[in-house]
Amino acid sequence: MNERISAPWIPRWIPDVGHALRLAGVHFDAVRMREPLAERVTSELLRYTDFDAGPIVRESTGDRNMYFLLPPQTGGAYAWPPGVRVLTRSHGAMAYVGVPALTGVTWPLGWRSVPSAGVPFVAGELLWEVGCRLSPGGSRRF
Repeated sequence: MNERISAPWIPRWIPDVGHALRLAGVHFDAVRMREPLAERVTSELLRYTDFDAGPIVRESTGDRNMYFLLPPQTGGAYAWPPGVRVLTRSHGAMAYVGVPALTGVTWPLGWRSVPSAGVPFVAGELLWEVGCRLSPGGSRRF
């Protein structure tokens, strides 16, 4: 087994097999982006972080969204560009995000970047900066 993704540090919200729905805002906030912006942002994040960007989940069906997982209750601190949505727990709203296991069959979900012991979440500030720079509608922080 790969030492980098082996126990004991694996977050409890990552299932052992397959995939599972997790409530956003409890274990993590999720920033959802569609292709092709999501792939461009992911490539830049991976380049800036020496391929240790934190957890990024990719959907292989439908809109082919990517979910960038941030620490819980932090995604709302940013005004995201048009078309980018933060999923968190707020004022009676609930959102669930599919999370794949680290190994095995997880289709239609997969990891574009896995969490690591040193980088358990995507850096919100860096994601926001890259997303705004690459998005035609950019934004600013609250």
